[in-house]
Amino acid sequence: MSKEKHYEMNIEPIEFIQKNEIPFCEANVIKYICRHRQKNGYADLIKAKNYIDYIIQNEYKKESPN
Repeated sequence: MSKEKHYEMNIEPIEFIQKNEIPFCEANVIKYICRHRQKNGYADLIKAKNYIDYIIQNEYKKESPN
């Protein structure tokens, strides 16, 4: 697999995600955090945050203070 310019790292996010069998939403958080400086900046951070919010809302409802 060729490295994308915005994923120039020792371990590409997809390799880390697959080897660790990380679920979809968590994987997207990793992907967007890893590339935000080289690709879409603020927009990628918002995407990561949206996935984190989704995880909180759907997996931690009982722990939410609301």
